[in-house]
Amino acid sequence: MTDDKVPSMQDLADTLFRAFEAGDAEGARACLADDFALVQNGGRPMDRETLITFARAFRSVVSGYRYEKPQFSTTDSGFVREHEVCGTLPDGSELRFAACVVAEVTDGKITAVREYLDTPKAAGVAKALSA
Repeated sequence: MTDDKVPSMQDLADTLFRAFEAGDAEGARACLADDFALVQNGGRPMDRETLITFARAFRSVVSGYRYEKPQFSTTDSGFVREHEVCGTLPDGSELRFAACVVAEVTDGKITAVREYLDTPKAAGVAKALSA
């Protein structure tokens, strides 16, 4: 039996990714623990506020930002979600790259994420962000 106040792993993941798609910083923040940390492709950790700032910047250069083809699995300590990140870059080119999110969850909040991205296909975002 689960506590009605704690969302299921699927609900938590869906809420987080819907918030990112909508540019809802407060909605995303509500899913993430105060001491949250994210590491992309083994890089430097990002805390919650850095991720929120990055997501805002990402949405500013990617129109029609959305996730497609989600695949979800619950783990003993959280969840794994694979999806395609999609949208249109400022030069009009299509953005579409694979991402895998491995999340750790405690008391209904995401505490840590290891995210793996197809960086060559995401290079257009980095170029647009640096322009």
